[in-house]
Amino acid sequence: MKKDKDNIELDAVEDHGGIMTIRGGGGKRDWNGIHYKQGMSAKNVGSTKLSVNIATIPPGGVAYAHIHDGFELMLYILEGNVRHEFGDHLKQVIENTAGDFIYIKPGVPHEVFNMSKTDPVVAFVSRSSANEWDNIVPYDREQGIIIKE
Repeated sequence: MKKDKDNIELDAVEDHGGIMTIRGGGGKRDWNGIHYKQGMSAKNVGSTKLSVNIATIPPGGVAYAHIHDGFELMLYILEGNVRHEFGDHLKQVIENTAGDFIYIKPGVPHEVFNMSKTDPVVAFVSRSSANEWDNIVPYDREQGIIIKE
């Protein structure tokens, strides 16, 4: 398998002249405590405005505090129970379960928790950015600020 610097399997994409396919969802990659099936993005299909993949938060896992800089995100929870702590200093809380749709506006600080110690959370994730997580910025919940890298 030919992979790029982000561990994306470039030759997993079948180009049928206008319709592209990745059989079985492609390879797996990790970011911020979440396991991702490769999915599609600018990096492998040349999309310009969106990316999609399947995210799995392992039992007891956490996707640490961050914001989406300049893009929207929609999720559909396929399996499990998830809690988002969000807003200023992450003081607000919402819980979601399989069958729920979630929309996260650009710039909203949030941290994501798998509420189960035994079962994963699995979600279909769609971003209005073709760059996947390139524009995700860490957030300091104590200070209520974006962490500059």
